[in-house]
Amino acid sequence: MKLRWLALLLAMAVAIPAFAHGDKKHVVGMLEKVSADSVTVKTRDGKSVEVKLAANTVYVTKDDKPAKFGDLAAGQRVVVHATTKAGELVASEVKFAPSPAKTASQ
Repeated sequence: MKLRWLALLLAMAVAIPAFAHGDKKHVVGMLEKVSADSVTVKTRDGKSVEVKLAANTVYVTKDDKPAKFGDLAAGQRVVVHATTKAGELVASEVKFAPSPAKTASQ
């Protein structure tokens, strides 16, 4: 009986984090290009991934402080939470770290 409970708890521990972000895709890497309607992220495996920006896209710093689109710049590390709409990735949240050059000048 104890083994069944342990197995159930283990299964729940593995399954719950998998559903934490629902159907969101994560794009992790370095900002290559920033434009008014999209960002291009170079992933660790060298791919360039374009993610569209929407009016309701939320921008936050790596320490979860509110930010704005104007704070984004090429060279920053990002994690983009996006959904797929009509075959395109659309960002719901862009979390980023300041670029080293920006940090050094502040």
